[in-house]
Amino acid sequence: MKQTISETKKTLEANKTEGSSPYLLRVVPANEGTYSYFLRQFAVPGFSELLDFQWVKKDKVKAGVTFALTQDGRAVSLPKAPFGGVWTEEKLSSSSLEAFLNSVIENLQVRNIRNVQLVQPPKPYGEQTDLINYLLSKSGFQAKEVVSHHFHCGKKKIKKFAQDQQIKWTSKIKENGLKILLGPIQNFGFLEEIRSWNLQKGYSVTFDEARLIQQVSEFPERYFLVSILKNKQAIAHALGVKLTEDSLYYFLSAINPKSEVKNLGDLILAKFFFLASELKVNWVDLGSSDLPEGPNHNLIHFKSRFSNDISIKITWSRTI
Repeated sequence: MKQTISETKKTLEANKTEGSSPYLLRVVPANEGTYSYFLRQFAVPGFSELLDFQWVKKDKVKAGVTFALTQDGRAVSLPKAPFGGVWTEEKLSSSSLEAFLNSVIENLQVRNIRNVQLVQPPKPYGEQTDLINYLLSKSGFQAKEVVSHHFHCGKKKIKKFAQDQQIKWTSKIKENGLKILLGPIQNFGFLEEIRSWNLQKGYSVTFDEARLIQQVSEFPERYFLVSILKNKQAIAHALGVKLTEDSLYYFLSAINPKSEVKNLGDLILAKFFFLASELKVNWVDLGSSDLPEGPNHNLIHFKSRFSNDISIKITWSRTI
């Protein structure tokens, strides 16, 4: 029989004795919380519950992980998101993090969960990511997928890079009669253009338009669009998302394959960095560069010209 959230909390509190760990595992509906990584609170169709598992000390959350649960015994952190994973609010000891992971697994077992999947974000999103990956590997999780993300880290470095790009492109923008628009999303017409342009190039289109529109509608301050126009017609778009309050993620982009303007890929990224500088973020995440069969070396080379760091994202899985 499954325990309710309140029953599980009471059980954990009852097991707490004098001299034991000062930490408590608290489990709450994820949509009741507020997170820097705001995608932790979005429910996903096909999953019966979205729960946040919190490692609490003196009523303050020190670490957390959000799981979407299914009726057939799966827990995923997080479906339809760039990643999920374990987040820490402050630096924790390895023993405390291990105890947190063990407590989460025990709680999931009580809920009749048999398979756990967790996508741990790259290191810029959390200084203890390497330690968390290590502890996951030692606690029975298997690495199922490893992808690399390119980053440009450092607020001052981003600002300097954006200024250099601005100087580089000013005359070329004028010569080509281009207009640059950047800022919050005003309408969703660009999504159809992104879909159409990428399909024309033979690229797969995987984004969930309805879900994206819902997220933008609920968190408009997190989404920003860069568009390049020629003769009042859009020829390129890039959608940025502040996945966390101090970052900007290069989420969706496309270039009209019929455009004759050269180096639009470079220009759209240059303006994306100008946007990042205006938003005063600490890092830009340029995303992964993988093909189904392996590394996309051409894309890796392209992103390396706009990045100063690279970090891996690991998908972990464990049967319990």
